[in-house]
Amino acid sequence: GKTGYPFVDAIMRQLRQEGFIHHLGRHMVACFLTRGDLWISWEAGARVFEEELLDADYAVNNFNWLWLSCSGFFYQYFRCYSPIAFGKKTDPNGDYIRKYVPELKSFDKKYIYEPWRAPIVDQKKWGCVIGNDYPKPIVAHDEASKANMSKV
Repeated sequence: GKTGYPFVDAIMRQLRQEGFIHHLGRHMVACFLTRGDLWISWEAGARVFEEELLDADYAVNNFNWLWLSCSGFFYQYFRCYSPIAFGKKTDPNGDYIRKYVPELKSFDKKYIYEPWRAPIVDQKKWGCVIGNDYPKPIVAHDEASKANMSKV
């Protein structure tokens, strides 16, 4: 959970801590890892889920990874989860992030999904400087997703 995208990091930290994440969280991180942002093989993500999920099922897990990465027969390549917009839609106040990414617990909800946009004076006031105490985003989502979608 150190991608620099708080919603993705919260999901992965919940998985590591509790062995469970909501199915929409599974969709989010699968898309982020594969066709959405990082262009990493679905097999890497499937292995992590197989090891970490308490409810892991080999067939369901692998089929979902194939589907969400657009590597399988049936897929929806045009839909790409945004690590910012999807989080704002499902948790507008950022409570989920505050629970699993405590470095950002003091951030105003205006910046909780994009902490790198907060003025440095506020980051210092809130005790978390982006790039030091919490990572900057590892990719620019808009650019990466656009480039990756053109490959599908």
